[in-house]
Amino acid sequence: MAYIALEKVVTGKNKSLYKSVLAAAARANELAQGAQPLIKTDSKKAATIALYEMAAKKVNYVELKAKGKKSLG
Repeated sequence: MAYIALEKVVTGKNKSLYKSVLAAAARANELAQGAQPLIKTDSKKAATIALYEMAAKKVNYVELKAKGKKSLG
């Protein structure tokens, strides 16, 4: 079983663990559908490869600001 330290995945401007997990899941889905890995690894599991890519700073998430955000109150 591979171990990727959270400190390597959740660093810099990407400090949200929740958003990092969503980004890793999205990337793992891309890999499972046939996308080429951005790093060399012996792992065959899409989720593990996605986490290694995030730790190597090859994949991260970008927050988009919503236009015309409405309030609920």
